[in-house]
Amino acid sequence: MIAVGPHGGDGARLAAALGVEPGGVLDLSASLNPVAPDVRAVVAAHLDALDRYPDPEPAREALAAALDVEPGRVLLTNGGSEAIALVTAGIGGHVEEPEFALHPRGTGPRWRSDPHNPSGRLAAPGEVAGVWDEAFYPLATGRWTGGRAASVVVGSLTKVFACPGLRIGYVVVPERPGVACSDPPALMAALRRAQPAWAVNGLAAAVLPTLLERADLPGWAASVAELRRELVDLLGRHGFDPAPSDANWVLVRARGLRDRLACQGVLVRDCTSFGLPDVVRIAVPPPGGHARLAAAFDAVRATAVPA
Repeated sequence: MIAVGPHGGDGARLAAALGVEPGGVLDLSASLNPVAPDVRAVVAAHLDALDRYPDPEPAREALAAALDVEPGRVLLTNGGSEAIALVTAGIGGHVEEPEFALHPRGTGPRWRSDPHNPSGRLAAPGEVAGVWDEAFYPLATGRWTGGRAASVVVGSLTKVFACPGLRIGYVVVPERPGVACSDPPALMAALRRAQPAWAVNGLAAAVLPTLLERADLPGWAASVAELRRELVDLLGRHGFDPAPSDANWVLVRARGLRDRLACQGVLVRDCTSFGLPDVVRIAVPPPGGHARLAAAFDAVRATAVPA
């Protein structure tokens, strides 16, 4: 079977290993919005952006409006991974394990994903962190942000719109000095200096305002919650006890389940990179995906393997 990737999203490689088209694999290893509209028509309407250098300013202003923050506090990035790398280089940080592998493991402010990755639980009211990763926050709450004015925020719009190939992330610097940053304007200036020229590609910059206009966060979050309930019920019928989650995924303790499902064309996320080698993370399937997952469980007689 294919090697485990550090971050999921190995559906194309599994399809090649099975000798099927990529669409023949149900990839539940990358936790994307399961009800996002297809973005290809929007992208196709902006192909003329390929003929010129990117101009991210209209997209940055549109995102700032969606987040309800001043545009000067927002930096668009080449995906959430660049946002994390820039902030890590600028202010460092540490985490409380388990936590997302790309977050820093050093000294500096506390980083906290919200909902927590991997557990999927939203932060408790009053919880404090210097840097919040809100990549999955809109799908868990129906709101763009938690409004943490004294903290740095990083995010990944390609999770919300289910288009990781476009690479659209962002950083929001604090409105006022806080535990992670005593001088927000200076931090923004440093981030801008550290970012390569034209880091955000032209297609991403061109399509983002349209994607933001069409976003339905409350509706998407409600659909995700319902699809997650269906997933939890399905797993229970097959003998598993998924951990509670507020996110668009659940965790299941089941040694070897990833490989058994992969043989049936269904891919789930191995959690070894989180320090949880006996756990898999199963993304909420899109409408219709639950039946495919149930058939895969039946085929591998999964009821005999819960740990």
